Amino acid sequence: MNSTAKSMAEPRTELTIRALVLGVIITVAFTAANVFFGLKAGLTFATSIPAAVISMALLRNFRDSTIQENNIVQTVASAAGTLSSIIFVLPGLVMIGWWTGFPYWISFLICALGGILGVMYSIPLRRALVTNSELPYPEGVACAEVLKVGSPGEDATAAGIEESRVGLMAVIWGSIVAATFAVIVATRVFASDVAQYFRFGGEKGSVTGFDFNLSMALFAVGHLVGLWVGVAMLLGAVIAWAWGVPHYSALAAAAGAAADVAQATWSHQVRFVGAGTIGVAAIWTLAKLVKPVASGLRSAMAASRVRKAGQLDSLPRTEHDIPIGLVGIIMVACFLPIAWLLGHLSIQSGLGAHMWTLIVGGLIYCVVMGFLVSAVCGYMAGLIGSSNSPLSGIGILVVIGAALLLVFGIKPLMAPGNEKGLVAFALLVTSVVFTVAAIANNNLQDLKTGQLVDATPSKQQWALVVGVIAGAAIIPPILDLLNHAYGFAGTPGADPAKALAAPQAGLISALAQGVIQNNIDWSLIEIGAGIGVVLIVLDEVLRRTTKSAHLSPLAVGLGIYLPTSATLMVVVGALAGSLYDKRAERTAKPESAKQLGVLLASGMIVGEGLIGVVIAAIVAFSGMDAPLALVGSDFANAAVWIGGIAFVVAMLVLYRWIEGVARRTAIA
Repeated sequence: MNSTAKSMAEPRTELTIRALVLGVIITVAFTAANVFFGLKAGLTFATSIPAAVISMALLRNFRDSTIQENNIVQTVASAAGTLSSIIFVLPGLVMIGWWTGFPYWISFLICALGGILGVMYSIPLRRALVTNSELPYPEGVACAEVLKVGSPGEDATAAGIEESRVGLMAVIWGSIVAATFAVIVATRVFASDVAQYFRFGGEKGSVTGFDFNLSMALFAVGHLVGLWVGVAMLLGAVIAWAWGVPHYSALAAAAGAAADVAQATWSHQVRFVGAGTIGVAAIWTLAKLVKPVASGLRSAMAASRVRKAGQLDSLPRTEHDIPIGLVGIIMVACFLPIAWLLGHLSIQSGLGAHMWTLIVGGLIYCVVMGFLVSAVCGYMAGLIGSSNSPLSGIGILVVIGAALLLVFGIKPLMAPGNEKGLVAFALLVTSVVFTVAAIANNNLQDLKTGQLVDATPSKQQWALVVGVIAGAAIIPPILDLLNHAYGFAGTPGADPAKALAAPQAGLISALAQGVIQNNIDWSLIEIGAGIGVVLIVLDEVLRRTTKSAHLSPLAVGLGIYLPTSATLMVVVGALAGSLYDKRAERTAKPESAKQLGVLLASGMIVGEGLIGVVIAAIVAFSGMDAPLALVGSDFANAAVWIGGIAFVVAMLVLYRWIEGVARRTAIA
């Protein structure tokens, strides 16, 4: 055995009981916070980086702890931020009056089976979208950098140790500043965003506006994804808010506050245009992924043959996936209980006469659509990060597809009056596919982190399965508790004064009802699809006629679909990161200088992520919207100016500081 193969075969601390236990504990805590926060605000937060920081702080007390073991902890815990995304669909079954609570074992099976399938689907996709891809994976890269600076290694040189020390300082100061800013925002002394809405042409004229979320984490994501993704998202925001919102608000001629009209127009009309664009861009993305995915499957089978021949140690560590044959067995083992779930609901809903058609059709839809959306979500996660990936947009497309198949395949065969059963069936199928997509969306980010820290993919994949099961076990009782304590907006009998908004679940359940009852506006999705086709052509022209310019149709679709509060600060961060990188080119060690910029951005994500968990927990346990507020609503205008100026100053100071550090390090 040569020395390289020998080093690859050497045992090391990686997939340990203590890592799994710590990961599960973090998963349970973060999942609880994420479910509440997501139902209340419509947003969930990424948990990988906070989990990595907690792991490094605790496991550093063990002499044999390694960077790969810390990576296992964050891999398990990342399921918390991801699996909790099921709240974007599952509460819809309560909203339509089908469920009055969340039956534990059915809810658990939906989450666990879909999640495990997401892990299995991500194995061949890893080779296509991670190993052989140039996608930036902003959160995966950030997490890897945090792990590296926190674990410089035993054989590091003096220069390497100094670089780690400087890099760690960049992460720490980025974290401190971002966390401090987020805490002050929670006190309402700083505004959370700078927003302005306008009306043109009188009381019922068109409206538009903008919303810059003062989030250092979003700014940092922009730095990590790069200039052209930022430009594409900016174009999407311009399409949405310079054309879409003004156009449709003028057609509606609605009176009221400009902000309310603008948000309603974007939510009920322009967002569907974005969904259409995402749909076409997703199909185009899938078409481009056929070749690399096929190559990934071939390499997975080749690795499996080498494993069977007893030559596993001859393979690089990065080729050690769960064997492809075992992947197939696990997938089949998941299909059987999914088929039972579909049959159970068919009988419950009075559709027993069509049970086998629903089981077979539903299972095929879950299997095929699950793999397709896994590929698309993995690509989106690689493009802009799993936190910013619009899973609810994928949910819209999946529920429309499921509802249309039921309309054409089952509805003509049944007597009127069972429409609610069809809606429930569409939501169940969407829940399974959505869970698959959510986990794949996150897993590839984790596997990118693993690639960068020389982790063993198969060990990460087993850790992901553990994380999925832990998250699936805790989500149903949390949902049930919140349903009985607060209820969901739009649910029969819920108190509007205290009901949780659950905006995505409301939208997706309304779409299922709209398609089945034939009252959805298809023209909006068609317009978005047309925009998507134009963008695909434009992107191909740019890629073939320029050196680096491109305009990802998927990123443009995201810019249309996501609110400006989620996109504009990413654009600002992308522009700032591009300027910083240009200045870094003029230093003695440009790559090291650029790396410090990446570490600073990673620190911002760490700081805001950690403090976001703490603030979410305080909100959850206090029962108050703003338990840390120090000022009242009359301070809002001053808070906008103070917060906006403080944000700009903080960013300028951090970038000037890190640039100075880069120059001094290069000289040294």
